[in-house]
Amino acid sequence: MAGTAQLALRGTHENGKLPVSDDIAHGTLGLSAAAPVLDISSLTLEFPIFKGVVKALNGVNLQVHQGEIVGLVGESGSGKSVTAMAILRLLQQDAFRVKAGSITVLGREVFALREPELLAMRGRDVAMIFQEPMTALNPTRKVGRQLVDVIRRHQSVSSAKALEQAERLLRDMYIGDPVDVLNRYPFELSGGMRQRIMIALAFSCNPSLLIADEPTTALDVTVQRQVLLLLREKARALGTAVLFITHDMAVVSQFCDRVYVMYAGSVVEQGPTASLIETPAHPYTHALLRGLPENALPRTELPAIPGHAPDLSALPEGCAFRDRCVFADEQCRQKPLLKPMPGVPKRAYACWHPRLIAGVDQGE
Repeated sequence: MAGTAQLALRGTHENGKLPVSDDIAHGTLGLSAAAPVLDISSLTLEFPIFKGVVKALNGVNLQVHQGEIVGLVGESGSGKSVTAMAILRLLQQDAFRVKAGSITVLGREVFALREPELLAMRGRDVAMIFQEPMTALNPTRKVGRQLVDVIRRHQSVSSAKALEQAERLLRDMYIGDPVDVLNRYPFELSGGMRQRIMIALAFSCNPSLLIADEPTTALDVTVQRQVLLLLREKARALGTAVLFITHDMAVVSQFCDRVYVMYAGSVVEQGPTASLIETPAHPYTHALLRGLPENALPRTELPAIPGHAPDLSALPEGCAFRDRCVFADEQCRQKPLLKPMPGVPKRAYACWHPRLIAGVDQGE
């Protein structure tokens, strides 16, 4: 295969999982006194439809600081990808309405940017890695041409210098023969190789913020691990803020410093990854963790969350998770607000009965 990978899985555990750093284990990375790179404040966004509106995001608050890897996790339809697209203003302009709130990147209000400012921000200040690299890369142009075009769009360098930089970027991705890969078309490369190229493209202009939207979903477990190692290594080296979007709590547990859990367009729980996984306070978080294969007994069926996610054009009264929750009662007909967890720094949840969840974890 072209450009055989030379990445050694340094520090991986014997069970094949990513190594968990002390920063992740103790939740000490990020959240500095400095202003966040990304600050989403009380964002409420909806899509008008013929029968009303789809309430895609409901009062979302989220921050990512320099050098921090933050997970945004939830089922399909929870609002993760809409959040990502809103940050870059990639949603169809006349198809949505911002009812309240704001998104600021490096202190600038995204929805107030003029088109030239927005185009300059994309790639230079904020980059994005999409789920399927085959559709993100132009199949009719060689990899080298695409890398050179991106570099020259945001940097005043010659084509020759941009090509040198492109080769160096691929070497940083542990691609053994970058010159060969630069002369290939995307369809000539494996999925893992294409995703490495997407990471190289994303970091080509040293962005302050990287949004990774399910970047490893289409890859097998071994290649997924390699890609995550590369992504984390590069982000740590450059101090890049990363918003990592996924449905997989197992990946979050090994890769992210902090995590926001989304359900039906709202953040229902947040906190340092290790703490949140050890003591989930929201029943939805608890259910996601119970569904992980490593948490199941051998030869037993994985527990599924009963019911289905609510229709975002007709959200239920009160807690959106109420109809799927075994702890729901009359109080849950009132919407719970996100509130700090007593005695646990940086944790917050939106649930009336967090002690019941804790009792399940403790076998009470």
